[in-house]
Amino acid sequence: MANLLELYAHDFSEFHPIDLRSNGRYDYKDLSRYWLEPDRHPFLIKVEKKLAGLVLIGKDESVSRAEVPWDLTEFFVVRRYRRLGVGTSIAHQVWRKYPGRWQVRVMEANLTAQHFWQHAISQFTGEPIESTRIGRAGAYWRLFNFESKDSKTALPPLMQR
Repeated sequence: MANLLELYAHDFSEFHPIDLRSNGRYDYKDLSRYWLEPDRHPFLIKVEKKLAGLVLIGKDESVSRAEVPWDLTEFFVVRRYRRLGVGTSIAHQVWRKYPGRWQVRVMEANLTAQHFWQHAISQFTGEPIESTRIGRAGAYWRLFNFESKDSKTALPPLMQR
């Protein structure tokens, strides 16, 4: 998981000013929380038994105290498996497994990801979805909010905990 997060951070550095540490790594902060906290879940994505990416989800308590939404904290598909439907399939499986309110945040500069999430969410809900603009400390994101009404299912075949 930590190695995949290094690849993810490298891709992400195109849109967000993150620097390598002196050890030559990005070193994702607080990764252990996904195994320690009950409302955080890590998943590996596999395609034909080959490692293809990761998903980290959690509850975002900073948004609403009434009903805390699920947050797609990190989502990464390695380049080899992009544009093959893997990302959309995995996102839909995650949303079905964890019904309720969801949010997906995308860096405003990452237009490719904005289009991907708009399409994936609209396809999942069966309705067009628009994002809202949010900002913090001079950085801006597009925020997608939606509801997953599907019931829990068995762990999807493309994901492993």
